[in-house]
Amino acid sequence: MEFRHLVSFLAIADELHFGRAAARLHLTQPSLSQQLQRLERTLGVELVARTSHEVRLTSAGRAFEVEARAIVNRMGKAAQSAREAAAGRTGTISVGYNFPAGQHILPATLAKMHAEYPDVTVKLEEKRTGPQLAALAEGTLDIALVYGRPVTSDFQYRRLLQLPMVAVVGPGHKWAGRPGVPFAELARQSCILFDREQCPAMYDAILAAAERTGIRLTVAHVIDDPGATAILVSVKPLVGFASASRGMLAGSAVGGVRPVPVQLYDPVPTIDLYAVWRDTGVNPLQEVFLDCLEAVGPFQIPAMRAEARAAR
Repeated sequence: MEFRHLVSFLAIADELHFGRAAARLHLTQPSLSQQLQRLERTLGVELVARTSHEVRLTSAGRAFEVEARAIVNRMGKAAQSAREAAAGRTGTISVGYNFPAGQHILPATLAKMHAEYPDVTVKLEEKRTGPQLAALAEGTLDIALVYGRPVTSDFQYRRLLQLPMVAVVGPGHKWAGRPGVPFAELARQSCILFDREQCPAMYDAILAAAERTGIRLTVAHVIDDPGATAILVSVKPLVGFASASRGMLAGSAVGGVRPVPVQLYDPVPTIDLYAVWRDTGVNPLQEVFLDCLEAVGPFQIPAMRAEARAAR
């Protein structure tokens, strides 16, 4: 059974006239009759009864019409879905992100996506930079919003914004009431760091700032969970590190653990936030997401408090 035979049969069922049905399909009447005959031979039943005065469907033809029409409609929807997916208007895209991307990048980008591509599903996964890049390499993420420019040529990237980093301390720490602290004062503090593979750009920025000031950090703990870092600095005289975005949110929390963000200067350690992707051409929604990202930018850097700048 061929799909074109179903289309021809439905044209006959609609018109109940071979001449009009043939004209509608841009066929000759003999060709249309041959297609109907082939369909009837395949089914083993007569679908259309024809006399010199009348064309009508048989009982088998009326029953077959219902199912044939459903098949043709489904095929039309399938073709439309394929065209929409190929054009990047339907489907699913997986996007990884970190905390600042969730605060400053995704809200406007997703609003743009929803307004222009309402049938696209964006699957979001919050991960640190290292796990995001690993998932991107494995093909389980389509876009990664991460710290730092990737070093491999397998990835393409676009810089989105630059973020300052802050120190994070507990409310009882001697730095808690200060608007800003010179980076060199970290030489006399016990710090919390994380495995470099979790976030190489942040790790390197912290150590580069220490090198510039000629100090060596005392690392008391290595913790890869920002939430655990916030808890630990709240109960011990330790210093953690965070992006300004995370630090400001933690400091404004109501109830529970309330670590205090303290701005660092001389130098101010900074990290760049990038969109990273593999140009495989497998998912056309990559380009759609990147276009929306471009359309809603540029993105704003969280403002530093004036009193911290004055503290220099």
